Amino acid sequence: MDPRTWLDSWPVFRQLTGTDPLGRGSAAMSKRSAELAPRTVTADRVVASVCPFCAVGCGQRVYVKDDQVIQIEGDPDSPVSRGRLCPKGSASKQLVTHPGREHTISYRRPYGTEWEELDLDTAMDMIADRVIKTRNETWQWAEDGKRTRRTMGIASLGGATLDNEENYLMKKLYTAMGAIQVENQARI
Repeated sequence: MDPRTWLDSWPVFRQLTGTDPLGRGSAAMSKRSAELAPRTVTADRVVASVCPFCAVGCGQRVYVKDDQVIQIEGDPDSPVSRGRLCPKGSASKQLVTHPGREHTISYRRPYGTEWEELDLDTAMDMIADRVIKTRNETWQWAEDGKRTRRTMGIASLGGATLDNEENYLMKKLYTAMGAIQVENQARI
């Protein structure tokens, strides 16, 4: 190998003899790193979104190519996060692209030993039927001579990923059903 070629491949030599004395540009680049391009360059479109992990609501830019998510980054236009994401938000691409993600509803009947797959409409109807049945069976018009109009058979424990608006709607839903045991994980 020619000594000059060997020297030119050495970053410190390029830094000392080239136009990049601080070593933050071309002096620090290898041939491979000079050829790299960000994944976002190949995206067909960019979709604005919000991180689903907590109630902060950090803005995200979701880069899509051929209807597949190829990258998720912080949105610099977001007044909440100004382009920054925590480690969980930075890894949120895995929520939609991980091969272990569930795409079906699994149900195991009472006393059953095997799981079966259900379609979404069937599962939602089963939940609605159980809510109505529980409400009817546990409804209390009065207790100790005092009017209560409630059910003690339904309760809600919200998660930390719910924001204020979602918690408000959850409280309205459960109150309309007569449930009084409504709490959020953030307060526990």
